[in-house]
Amino acid sequence: MADQDIVCSDCGATFVFTEGEQEFYASKDLSAPQRCKDCRNARKSQKRGEREMHPAVCAKCGQDCEVPFKPRPVEEGGKPVLCKECFMANK
Repeated sequence: MADQDIVCSDCGATFVFTEGEQEFYASKDLSAPQRCKDCRNARKSQKRGEREMHPAVCAKCGQDCEVPFKPRPVEEGGKPVLCKECFMANK
């Protein structure tokens, strides 16, 4: 099985459907993707709708940030909130 070039049905860009991806799709009994990764992500976001963002303060660096959930104070059983940068560094 060799890599395949596929033309995105939305934007017309050519993207590579790698041998590893083909094996994964076959193992899950899925058909080949028709859209490039960017168009698939845009479509998922569109279906899901825009997330409501909530203001928060990062527990690690103290910066103001926004999170896609309503943070609860730690005193009320909530968990410390991290900004995106601290969250990614903490991973």
